[in-house]
Amino acid sequence: MLSILIPTYNYNAYPLVTELQKQCIDCTIEFEILCQDDASNSKWNTENQKIDSIKNCFLFINNYNLGRGKNINSLVEKSKYRLLLIMDCDTFPIQNNFIQKYCEVIPNSSVTFGGIQYEKETPNKEKLLRWIYGNKRESISVDSRNKKPNFRALTSNLLIKKEILEQNPFDSTITKYGYEDLCFLSALETNNIKVSHIDNPTYHLNLETSILFLEKTRTAIENLVYIINSDKFSTIETKINSAYIILKKLRLVAITTFIFKKTESTITSNLLSKSPSLFLFDLYKLGYYCSIQS
Repeated sequence: MLSILIPTYNYNAYPLVTELQKQCIDCTIEFEILCQDDASNSKWNTENQKIDSIKNCFLFINNYNLGRGKNINSLVEKSKYRLLLIMDCDTFPIQNNFIQKYCEVIPNSSVTFGGIQYEKETPNKEKLLRWIYGNKRESISVDSRNKKPNFRALTSNLLIKKEILEQNPFDSTITKYGYEDLCFLSALETNNIKVSHIDNPTYHLNLETSILFLEKTRTAIENLVYIINSDKFSTIETKINSAYIILKKLRLVAITTFIFKKTESTITSNLLSKSPSLFLFDLYKLGYYCSIQS
């Protein structure tokens, strides 16, 4: 009935697998849980190898890095059931009826996103930017998500029919970090496949340091430039590119780039501080985008 797919990279997925396996057994459904480490050569793989000892659970380790999207495509090929639940390795169900809630929506939905939340306890300063961003930008109510259903979903907690993923796989040319979710969900939108939303969130547990989050943000923006310039995803909506188009029409890209380069260190200091500003974070992203698009 249900194949749970967990693309993994340098993380201990064993606690997540044990919890999901328990919930699947409680629901008395046919299931399998497939984890696949993307050639991280991680110390956690010793712990992850215990996954193979759990009934209906399997660990695979790639010989070389595929990137998240291709790693999911590979897991889809290995799966045997017609329903797939994609979960990030660093998520964890908030409720003990997490699987049951998804079972209840199966008859009426082709694609369902359950949502994401962050723990309430404020982390230390080194991880504050990621926590604030997650709470303000990713932890969104069902009502808000339904206003733009395909563009306010993530594939970190997504139930989907296997045939839909087979017909709309993750783009194999996107191998770097960033925006692979948006491209996939945009492709569904193009093909009139609408994401349904329910209140069935997971916690996102693995908070990167603010320094690493900024590095990953730059990589993601570089990936977005590649995606936009490849012109394969005409329906993609991003605030960054929309703002860039306006600046380009007003011939303000060059001055925006100049201001960004002059203020980058000052903005970065704020983003790494104990009071990071998401407004400045948005300006940082837009400035960096302009600097590599122009």
